[in-house]
Amino acid sequence: MGILAAYFLMLILVAQYTSRGADTNTFFTANKQSPWYLVAFGMIGTSISGVTFISVPGAVGKDSFSYYQIILGNLVGYFIIATVLLPLYYKLNLISIYTYLEKRFGFWSYKTGAGFFLLARTLGSAARLFLAVQVLQLAIFDQLNVPFWLTSIITIGLIWIYTYKGGVKTIIVTDTLQTFFLLTALILTIILITNKLNINLSDLPNTISSSKYAKMFFFDDFSYKHHFAKDFFSGIFIAIVMTGLDQDLMQKNLTCKNLGEAQKNMFWFCVTFAIATLMFISLGSLLYIYTDQMGIALPAKSDQLYPMLALGGNFGIIAAVTFLLGITAATYASSDSALTALTTSFCIDFMNVEKLEESKRNKIKHNVHLGFSALFFIVILIFKAFSNQSIISVVFDIAGYTYGPLLGLFAYGLFLKTPVKDKLVPLICVVAPLLTFIIASNSESWFGGYKFGFEKLILNGLLTFIGLAIVRKNS
Repeated sequence: MGILAAYFLMLILVAQYTSRGADTNTFFTANKQSPWYLVAFGMIGTSISGVTFISVPGAVGKDSFSYYQIILGNLVGYFIIATVLLPLYYKLNLISIYTYLEKRFGFWSYKTGAGFFLLARTLGSAARLFLAVQVLQLAIFDQLNVPFWLTSIITIGLIWIYTYKGGVKTIIVTDTLQTFFLLTALILTIILITNKLNINLSDLPNTISSSKYAKMFFFDDFSYKHHFAKDFFSGIFIAIVMTGLDQDLMQKNLTCKNLGEAQKNMFWFCVTFAIATLMFISLGSLLYIYTDQMGIALPAKSDQLYPMLALGGNFGIIAAVTFLLGITAATYASSDSALTALTTSFCIDFMNVEKLEESKRNKIKHNVHLGFSALFFIVILIFKAFSNQSIISVVFDIAGYTYGPLLGLFAYGLFLKTPVKDKLVPLICVVAPLLTFIIASNSESWFGGYKFGFEKLILNGLLTFIGLAIVRKNS
């Protein structure tokens, strides 16, 4: 408990330093003075989150290394972001990336795109935060007889405290620190487990690759939800929508001094992200190898495996402390930037604060920031009551249904020049996810056993694109 308290005190002190003289411009854009290397390193923590820290290692038992097929697709998606989307955003000098939709289509398209981002990020970030709150509850607050709802308030309150003033300028620095703690925790945990298994570090690659959990590529059965083509192409579009069409990740990129530095940031982020994710799935194989050798019964949910072993004394007190710091850093690096991005999007896209004087802008920004903090709390309690799935599956399901309309809107805007009937766009963007849900729910009976995986996102985006083409204006 003392170590975590010291950790949060450090974040608050950093926030105090970085928010000196901050105004709403600083909150939204960091005055476009962020060093690219800090942005690149901090984005690792934002992209990984508590879901990768817990769910990805846990999923190895069922899905082997198939998750890396998605990561390989992500790398292609990041290249598209760096060469297509970033030049567009810098050319238009955007604060909120969704203002592009107003320039391209009109008022209703703009509000629809921004609205889907708010929905997607609120649900996705709350799901990630829910996972971390569960761990903190199990490790610390249950012993103090603190109820789950209060743990949630404490967790969210700490995020609010260190982000409410400095915004994205503070986030870039705190996320850099949190990424350092996250990666340190990952490396130390791997070392501690290899010691328990009496494996030399030099033999580690061979031990992992020769295990029954190490299969990475699946080409045989196309109906399998993790067939290479499905995961790879889904990975491309997941990267495009959850990074390139997401205000959270793009807001950080747009704080770089110029396009060249933003593209340099994306390149180095790709390299480090790919390495870090490979280490996480390798950790997963080690966890399952350990349970096999020790005869330890697996928990009911794969998300519980890593917390159970780390906090249960299997690897010693250092591993327990390391795990808590790692999951806290991973989750806060993701959630703090999401809260800032949601605040920015709502203020710019719905409250039009850039047209107001600074005192009014600041007041609205504070109220919106507090409002989204409260909304996080409500959604976390809903997940507590109803979610029994692996959180990584929940996050990608949410992305498939909520980011799909954004994918369709931006794809149509970039590749077709014809205008659309703007007032019909909200209807198209609501119908497309509903059709996607109906098709995915019945695919096995309709398409000879075909089961949709993460490619629901592609289907959703395609249906949105087709709908926009149907309601295009005649030239």
